[in-house]
Amino acid sequence: MSTLKKLLRYIAFSLLGIILFVVIYLLFAFLLPYVKANSSFSNVKDGVEIFVQSNGIHTDIIMPVKTEEIDWSEFLPYSDFKNVNASFEYIAMGWGDKGFFIDAPTWDDLTFSTAFKAAFGMSTSAMHVTYKYRKPKLTESCKKIVISKEQYLCLIDCISSSFQSGGLKPILVKHDGYTQQDRFYEAVGTYCMFKTCNVWTGNTLKDAGIKIGVWTPLESGIVGQLE
Repeated sequence: MSTLKKLLRYIAFSLLGIILFVVIYLLFAFLLPYVKANSSFSNVKDGVEIFVQSNGIHTDIIMPVKTEEIDWSEFLPYSDFKNVNASFEYIAMGWGDKGFFIDAPTWDDLTFSTAFKAAFGMSTSAMHVTYKYRKPKLTESCKKIVISKEQYLCLIDCISSSFQSGGLKPILVKHDGYTQQDRFYEAVGTYCMFKTCNVWTGNTLKDAGIKIGVWTPLESGIVGQLE
């Protein structure tokens, strides 16, 4: 009987520990986006327009394909995509767990194995790249930021360094995208519950000097906080 009590006590403490961890995680996830890095940042008058867009779960950074600072089509050539050409004016990029991207395009496709591997850093990561024909429309889930050319150069460096590269060329994942305008590339880093796709977005914006929360694991901590 004493053995059974010890087992039940162990199970109870384990469950309590899990619940406590989840509560603390969510508390920090909702509060830390309000603690700002680069609090003095403001949009510049004559700069580069970039956009941050959310699909409700995941965030992407959207930029012009061609500016004085970079031509993204040279780094991510149109030939990598099924139906993209020089008429596409914008490009969206986001980092995340490769298993989530490829094996779970919708929540209905998500399995326990995919979620477990992602949460505990047991999978590899990928960059999801989508060419867009026009400038995105501003909505509650799509915010515009105007940054200086110097900040944009920093943003370019942060994003390009997230790609694994064979020589100078990013490495394509051997899997089709969701449409004819998107593809996946091998990425640097490992996804986990503490470094989510939205943490990558937040850290990338933060490194470019943009005002954003110090830790942003949820998409609401990104688009919900951008002014």
